[in-house]
Amino acid sequence: MLDRQRQAFLADGFPGVAVRRNRIDRLVALVLDNAEAFAEAMAADYGTRAKAGSLFTEVLGMMSVIEHTRSHVPQWMQSTKPIRAARMLGLRAEVLPCPLGVVGVIGPWNFPLNLVVLPAVAAFAAGNRVMIKMSEITAQTAALMTTLVPRYFDQAELAVVTGGPEVAAAFSELPFDHLFFTGSPAVGAKVAEAAGRSLVPVTLELGGKNPVVVSRAANLTRAATRIAQGRMINGGQVCVSPDHVFVPDDRLDAFVDAARNTLRSMFGSIVGNSDYCSSVNEANFDRVLALIDDAREKGAVVEAIAPPGEVLPNRRTRKIAPTIVRDVDDRMRITAEEVFGPVLVVRAYSTVSDVADYLNGKPAPLVAYWFGPDDEEFRAFVRDTRSGGVARNDFAAQMIPSAVPFGGVGTSGTGAYHGKAGFDTFSHYRSVVGTDLPFSITGRAAPPFTKSMRSSTELALWLARRRNRRRLRPGQAGAS
Repeated sequence: MLDRQRQAFLADGFPGVAVRRNRIDRLVALVLDNAEAFAEAMAADYGTRAKAGSLFTEVLGMMSVIEHTRSHVPQWMQSTKPIRAARMLGLRAEVLPCPLGVVGVIGPWNFPLNLVVLPAVAAFAAGNRVMIKMSEITAQTAALMTTLVPRYFDQAELAVVTGGPEVAAAFSELPFDHLFFTGSPAVGAKVAEAAGRSLVPVTLELGGKNPVVVSRAANLTRAATRIAQGRMINGGQVCVSPDHVFVPDDRLDAFVDAARNTLRSMFGSIVGNSDYCSSVNEANFDRVLALIDDAREKGAVVEAIAPPGEVLPNRRTRKIAPTIVRDVDDRMRITAEEVFGPVLVVRAYSTVSDVADYLNGKPAPLVAYWFGPDDEEFRAFVRDTRSGGVARNDFAAQMIPSAVPFGGVGTSGTGAYHGKAGFDTFSHYRSVVGTDLPFSITGRAAPPFTKSMRSSTELALWLARRRNRRRLRPGQAGAS
């Protein structure tokens, strides 16, 4: 597949605007024409996953980003011409955004359609061919994608690969021109290692324990409601889920009361509720329960918000009740591991600087949340902490603008996409410089070195030193 795509890429040359847009349009058609079938496949993969939720998050949730990308392809393809004034002297320079060639995309199971389509659209916009490795955990969705893609694309444009961990490992080792991975930091490290053996550049969209700070100036009820709702999207199986919430110590009980009331109002029933998303498989179900049990055994206060008369967790449906965990400490696994389930950890704080100090001692998350006004305290929090993005007053607010880059930092990821960031990720900015000058600029570096060359070099060095000394303030290194 890779050889066929690369040969086609080399034979056809860089595609124009029409071809790039046509590939995007066909991929969108594949999604829209079969949206209901994809929703049914994902419900089958999970056991319980609401069709309405899948259509909203997996399909509609990516359309604005796709439309923004499609509309800006002609603009982003344009070359830039720096040092325009030098053209009159015979020195010309331009920078061309060039396609890389063949892009590999490894998709996750939590949003198995959205998170392969969006990077593929960005790669198409930049003029590349694409190979997708679908997650084996959502096998029904992968099988549907494999069946549908040949109806819309030649394999030389877009190809889909399915299979288990062995196939994923082999896929990671292919000599792509770029490899894009969405998943956990642990697997991302293995993907980067495999790609590194062929010096393949990678973009890693990972996760982490996303913190939430509720400021003293926040509307507490509104904050608790939105945080609880955000935690329950896709059963908490979202890389940008609010994971642990920091609440002012004198408002902690009121926050928990409001969050509890929200969760109770959302779910009058759980076991037979088709809107309540299951854990994707038994392994994830058991992993989340183990985190809860470990916290309880080490002294945390654990409260499951189960409807009256229902016994949860329920292994048959793989459903876990919404759970609030308090009084945690760093001995507990739940303070270090991304939960990826319907569990919200709530912690008290005295000052925001204490929260920042705590977070700075941990791996950088994919997103940091703040609930409260855009005031100096919020700006200090943004300045003093690291995260892939920051969202204020709503779940995933950093993903709403289509032009805003999305990506992590440190262990939550490398690189970004969405908007022009995606186009840039899958492009090589190639410099083309030429001269029509009657003399060589760089040839002066070749011996023999004339007296005039030595004198002009010494003069230029003296001027550079003088300019730099004038910029340094008294007391700085080298200043006098």
